[in-house]
Amino acid sequence: MATITTTSPRAGGMTKDERFVIFASSLGTVFEWYDFYLYGSLAAIIGAQFFSAYPPATRDIFALLAFAAGFLVRPFGAIVFGRIGDIVGRKYTFLVTILIMGISTFIVGLLPNAATIGIAAPIILIILRLLQGLALGGEYGGAATYVAEHSPPGKRGYYTSFIQTTATLGLFLSLLVILFTRTILGEADFAAWGWRIPFLLSVVLLGVSVVIRLKLNESPVFQKMKDEGKGSKAPLTESFARWSNAKIVLIALFGGVMGQGVVWYTGQFYALFFLQSILKVDGYTANLLIAWSLLLGTGFFIVFGALSDKIGRKPIILAGCLIAALTFFPIFRMISTNANPALEKAIETVKVSVVADPKGCGDLFNPVGTRVFSAPCDLARDFLAKSSVKYDTVAGPAGSPVKISINGTEVPYTKPADSNAGATAALQAAGYPKPGAANTTIVKMNSPIDIFRPQVAAIIGLLFVLVLFVTMVYGPIAAMLVELFPTKIRYTSMSLPYHIGNGWFGGLLPATSFAIVASTGDIYSGLWYPVIFALITVVVGFFFLPETKDVDISK
Repeated sequence: MATITTTSPRAGGMTKDERFVIFASSLGTVFEWYDFYLYGSLAAIIGAQFFSAYPPATRDIFALLAFAAGFLVRPFGAIVFGRIGDIVGRKYTFLVTILIMGISTFIVGLLPNAATIGIAAPIILIILRLLQGLALGGEYGGAATYVAEHSPPGKRGYYTSFIQTTATLGLFLSLLVILFTRTILGEADFAAWGWRIPFLLSVVLLGVSVVIRLKLNESPVFQKMKDEGKGSKAPLTESFARWSNAKIVLIALFGGVMGQGVVWYTGQFYALFFLQSILKVDGYTANLLIAWSLLLGTGFFIVFGALSDKIGRKPIILAGCLIAALTFFPIFRMISTNANPALEKAIETVKVSVVADPKGCGDLFNPVGTRVFSAPCDLARDFLAKSSVKYDTVAGPAGSPVKISINGTEVPYTKPADSNAGATAALQAAGYPKPGAANTTIVKMNSPIDIFRPQVAAIIGLLFVLVLFVTMVYGPIAAMLVELFPTKIRYTSMSLPYHIGNGWFGGLLPATSFAIVASTGDIYSGLWYPVIFALITVVVGFFFLPETKDVDISK
């Protein structure tokens, strides 16, 4: 890390050139996130289009795995494009990344489905997802570094916080385009062919981004270093093979980015998943609830970025991780109370147990969804978990058949092919709500202006608090990562911990958390994943993460 020098903020506001740098970098990154999130928002429809040769449950698994592939390769994109960015330059590197992302997304919109070209369709789709992940791995580090190296001393947190809004704005934009297209076309046409429109629109966004980025000049800090011949010829070696810098990479990961990543993905993605898959809120309503919370909360990225220029990056990031870890459980319980009160009441009042021979019960932990359960005990618990039923497992006599005990009354478990009609009817008789439209207590929005209904407003308020945590941990993180590393290896060094923390610890959170829910029988147990990792970051960051706000990044 460079030496700390005390600097004073430059008088006056942003110059015209600085505003253009931030606008161009942020706009391109918004479009990259828009492209990346489209797939996640439409995973179920894409699964039906490209994995139609498989049963519905299997095709959903493959669709989610293809989505996860984009997260898994992000650190490799950070390494590849980080090296190029530290050798060739920031401007041209993230010009390449946006081209790869935009073209890959556009091709998804044109790609024939499996019914037309067979096995080639899912293979090409996965290749395109891998390209998207690689491009995103190179984009963020370039944009954050470029903006920071144009920022005046004392304002780097404020300037780079605009980059931090881009992931949320990209998600928000993708949700709006999907909701608008669905509303215009209707569900049937959207599922058949209309889902392609948001992907095809990305070519317009790509064109705008490329034209704007071509007008940018190289980072002055990088150009000065290059002119003086002080650049790195082996940024990977200097970043990761030399302990003096590799140690900072590890501290950045475990003392900052890991906690930031899990708080971010809990507040935005797991919250959406929790509403839809666990509380059974319809997709339109869940997306509108999240969209409103993002609209209300996005400005706080800039608030906390600017605040970090005054009081430091470290206290804001660690405070966000700590407060989130301490409040996730009560907040998600309050979301349940307002979104599906009948389910919340049933969880509290109905005692459900799976009674089975322990030898016939295995482990349900299935974060990537590839395992197929065949033992009756496992099938029964999997059925209850997917029905959002809280249950425990009780040992039965050796060799005894599996039964589901509901408030002391045992119901024989039948195979999924029989629809589990007996168990379902018994659960509903005990107080568990009927699914879908039959449950009139589940929150439902028919239009965006339904936010004035008390039930809706309460949920949006709770989701807004989760977004506020996201802005605390994410607003200052770009400035902190830039300031931790010297100019000649900055792009490479900062990109890898960022994309491991967000792409792996954060990106795999929804699937892993739901796997924890399924294996424990408690709809809230998945929250232990972000709580534990956020608390680890608080401890590691408190003792080892240096404060960076006064670092001279020109060295």
